[in-house]
Amino acid sequence: MVPYMLLLPQLAIVTIFFLWPAAEAIQSSFYLEDPFGFGSTFVGLDNFTDMLTSTDYGRVARFTAVFTFFVTFLSLGFALLLAVKADKVLRGASTYTTLLMWVYAVAPPVAGLIGVLLFDQHVGPMVDLFAMFGWKMQIGVNYFDTSFAMIVTAVWKQIPVNFIFFLSGLQGISKSVQEAASIDCRSGFRRFWTVTFPLLAPTGFFLLIINITYAFFDTFGIVDVIVKNEPGNNPVTLVYKVYLDGFRGNDLGGSSAQSVILMALVFILTIIQFRLIERRVHYT
Repeated sequence: MVPYMLLLPQLAIVTIFFLWPAAEAIQSSFYLEDPFGFGSTFVGLDNFTDMLTSTDYGRVARFTAVFTFFVTFLSLGFALLLAVKADKVLRGASTYTTLLMWVYAVAPPVAGLIGVLLFDQHVGPMVDLFAMFGWKMQIGVNYFDTSFAMIVTAVWKQIPVNFIFFLSGLQGISKSVQEAASIDCRSGFRRFWTVTFPLLAPTGFFLLIINITYAFFDTFGIVDVIVKNEPGNNPVTLVYKVYLDGFRGNDLGGSSAQSVILMALVFILTIIQFRLIERRVHYT
């Protein structure tokens, strides 16, 4: 009885804040909801049909896929590089690590605001830097420029999380294994890819799932601040489109249908990762 009592608070939280809203979203996706709450009309799969045949939704889905790919792999790549360098630091290691980790405490909307300041057309240092190479950036006006700013800001925000886990994984590798690898393979680059990287596979697999989830959901604040609440033709993610259609467009049924599709998409991606990628991961 005691184990069930201990599980009860967590189960209550999951039920109230996930299962119940998910069930409400699934139910609402089959109805045309009155924005003022005066009633609803059952429309079956019309919300899903309209969504999947919409060119605007297809454009947002393609951007979300590109955005997720770059944010995931760039943040993982830079974090792994920094973790490898930090693992070799002998003096001032704690200071070096702290400087790389402090960004983790920055909330997504604050990160988005910092990104806006960095890419501001008048005072942004990144705009001035790229202007030296002939690239005149126009955030909020040019689709590609705005996408670039979103990706850079999202990657910068996520690097510290990945860095912490990668550094912990590197420091967990046995010294005897590292010494044996240094004897068998003199090339540091080859030694990393043949010995160190496979030992980091469990950590990397975990972070892959975490980063894909982050790119899908946790970048909402960054996107919201950078597009300045004026999406227009600017790039937005699928999660942000759910907010736009539901809370600004008052299309609660269509917004719920998008939520259901997004939930199913993330669920399918997670299953694919566990079925295909985890087979190549060896836990020691």
